[in-house]
Amino acid sequence: MANHKSALKRIRQDEKKREENRYQHKTARNAVRNLRNSSKKKDADELYPKVASMLDKLAKRNIIHKNKAANLKSKLAKHVNSL
Repeated sequence: MANHKSALKRIRQDEKKREENRYQHKTARNAVRNLRNSSKKKDADELYPKVASMLDKLAKRNIIHKNKAANLKSKLAKHVNSL
């Protein structure tokens, strides 16, 4: 365990960031799942911009890789257009 005051603070900060990142990642995954399961064109059209924005934010913050975000957005757009 860390002995320095600054190291203890860093551990607290890292844990807080980790929890926030996990929450955002899980929320985005659920949104992607909901969009994939949607069968109505109207619902999918409303949901897609929100999901794309979530993925862009995750990529910007290095929670997921930028190419993964791009691939997901591409597949979701293809799904929405096929409805």
